[in-house]
Amino acid sequence: MERSGIKPILFLFAAALCVVAAAPFVGMEAISPRSIVENGLQATIFWSLRVPRVLTAFAAGSGLALCGMVFQAMFRNALADPFTLGVSSGASCGAAATILLGLTGAIAGIPVISLGAFIGAAAAIACVYLLSKLRRTSTSLTMLLAGIAISFLFSSVLMFMQYLSSLRDSFQIVRWLMGGIEVFGYRQALTMMLFTGTGMVILAVKLPELDHLLVGDDLAQSRGVRVVRTKNLLLLAATLIVGSVVAVCGPIGFVGLIIPHICRMLFPARHAVLGPASFLAGGIFLVLCDTVARVVVAPAEMPVGVITALLGGPFFLWLLFVRNARGIGLD
Repeated sequence: MERSGIKPILFLFAAALCVVAAAPFVGMEAISPRSIVENGLQATIFWSLRVPRVLTAFAAGSGLALCGMVFQAMFRNALADPFTLGVSSGASCGAAATILLGLTGAIAGIPVISLGAFIGAAAAIACVYLLSKLRRTSTSLTMLLAGIAISFLFSSVLMFMQYLSSLRDSFQIVRWLMGGIEVFGYRQALTMMLFTGTGMVILAVKLPELDHLLVGDDLAQSRGVRVVRTKNLLLLAATLIVGSVVAVCGPIGFVGLIIPHICRMLFPARHAVLGPASFLAGGIFLVLCDTVARVVVAPAEMPVGVITALLGGPFFLWLLFVRNARGIGLD
């Protein structure tokens, strides 16, 4: 890691610790450290609801932000994010299919709807990979266009399933599509962290090679990067991370678009620095958004996906205008 990036990373790490430690105490009703000891009900709420929710939010935000950074480097496209390859649409179709078929319960402690979402996300990535191979190439542009096509395809299938579903099932599908961090206990959080952790280890190993991919496939290959193998590993890691996040939390958009760009404006351009920065900043961002979602319309709760969309829409427009006016971007 560059010496110029060590201090900012340490600052982000300290900020992440503070946010994760403080967020469980904030909610519809504030909980004090003293009440956790003296009040059994509040202790249960704190340890069984709020703490796992904050940990899940941090893991989801860090994973989505890290994948956004990777996709923007892979595709050399400033507007790429984890859902560019149709992962969100595929996962949504998988979840909607389980609801429409009336599949309930859990397998190995994992809800069936989460398994359906993960399978859908994996299917979307597999379709993109196969489409790119049909043209005997795996260039960034081919994968990006294939991802857009797959996203539209799965979105159309999703609308068809909603049309066939009952009013109750349709409402459940729409509610799931808003994205939300609603966990009880640590089983779902630990399961998600297992998959995201595996994907993040792969990405951490490949971070230096992203610097070479950013300047083009041919130049990267001339520098000794095995381009096709590297991109396949990056796609595998992204599937594990985004699929597991969407399976537990639903499709939470714009985190992978907002955070990497903010980090690029604040930190050195090397991905050895951008990787840890995106990881920490993404976790902080989603924990804060989820905290706002828990209190802004109390006693009800707003889906966190609504908060990120409200922030991401204006940021997307700002990015378009700034990029056109000042040349900010990756390509």
